[in-house]
Amino acid sequence: MWSRADAAGATLTTNASEQKIPLWRQLQAVAAVLLGVRAGMSATAALEGVTADLRPGVQSLVFHALRSLGRAEALRQLLAPRSPPPPADALLCTALALAWREQDAPYEVFTLVNQTVEAAKRSPATQPQARFINACLRRFLRERDTLVQLTDQNPVALWNHPLWWIKRLQKDWPDQWQSILAANNRHAPMTLRMNLRRSAVLPYLQLLKDAGLNASAAGSSGVTLEQAKPVQALPGFAEGLFSVQDAAAQLAAPLLLSGLAAAGSPQILDACAAPGGKTAHLLEITEGKVTALDVDPARCERIHQTLQRLGLEARVLVADAANVSAWWDGQLFDAILLDAPCTASGIVRRHPDVRWLRRESDIAQLVATQARLLKALWQVLKPGGRLLYCTCSVFRAEGGNQIQTFLAHNTEASLLPSPGHLLPVNRVTGDAVPDNPIGDHDGFYYALLEKRAA
Repeated sequence: MWSRADAAGATLTTNASEQKIPLWRQLQAVAAVLLGVRAGMSATAALEGVTADLRPGVQSLVFHALRSLGRAEALRQLLAPRSPPPPADALLCTALALAWREQDAPYEVFTLVNQTVEAAKRSPATQPQARFINACLRRFLRERDTLVQLTDQNPVALWNHPLWWIKRLQKDWPDQWQSILAANNRHAPMTLRMNLRRSAVLPYLQLLKDAGLNASAAGSSGVTLEQAKPVQALPGFAEGLFSVQDAAAQLAAPLLLSGLAAAGSPQILDACAAPGGKTAHLLEITEGKVTALDVDPARCERIHQTLQRLGLEARVLVADAANVSAWWDGQLFDAILLDAPCTASGIVRRHPDVRWLRRESDIAQLVATQARLLKALWQVLKPGGRLLYCTCSVFRAEGGNQIQTFLAHNTEASLLPSPGHLLPVNRVTGDAVPDNPIGDHDGFYYALLEKRAA
């Protein structure tokens, strides 16, 4: 719970402990996370280094700062054309990102400025630049409107995405690129997927209502909360009634299994399965036997934990899905889900650090990995079986273009009706329109392929 306070005593009050944490400590931690992101570390990993008492408030401020980092860096360039040392620059950009638009600032702007200077004074890494940071921020307060207007001419500042990213979206989506970027800078809703073996949507909506929480249905098995809550605070989490999963990601399992011809207990492969959300969804809606692969042992342990909470079982293997000879027992699969590694350009509103971590050169490398996985897994699919290729990306190179190339080189493959590209806006694009609109969702790509029998 954020509480507005004066500059001398700005605090963050946490409902759990009611202890008051000085804002300058929060700002120091936010700047440290930003330093980590600039060094190539994910925000999630960087936040793990923040102490538990600070982490909830710091995460909120970090996400806010990352969504305005392009603007902050442009403002800093005007205020100080020569970059200060990295710790000071991170703290200064943190303050500018949080304060540049007054109506969105988590604190009064003067409070943010004063507490940033306090943060600079109290850290050995930034103390020598405290006066410099103070001078920059006081000038920002005096000239804010003019400085912001000047940065409006900078597309990176205006859209808070790297320039290469903006240009790629302009090429891929000439009519929708602006709406995609705008959606990326908004907060994502918290959407749950009901474990239909234990609860349906309507009974759980009533359970939430009884707990004083407002929510609405999202598709056939989803529930979107009006306001995000810690999962442990939601009824039924420990009992496995639901999982947290975006509405677009919830399409994968039903799409793969709908109309599957295999009788009895189909053999299903979930390649690149961690942390296990889609594995669980497959098991929730079929009696099939599921094999889940992931190359990372730690992430495979997360699959086990996910399935245990939901009361489900799968065969989980630590393996590179593309290295078929290392894990395959020779039995062909009726259905394969390939949620391929990608840029994650469709989930930027959930992970605002992604845009600043990715490099344009990453796309070609990921496209090559996706093609390698498609080629390898196609070998272990039964004739008449289905492979669902999906990525949480809005870039055509990782979606439609990838599948067009695959179809051109695999004449026994046919593309079944598929959603195609789902953009992170409140509408679905592609050939298929679901009967129950899924509403607000991340960016995704889906292609359902069938292997024609010889």
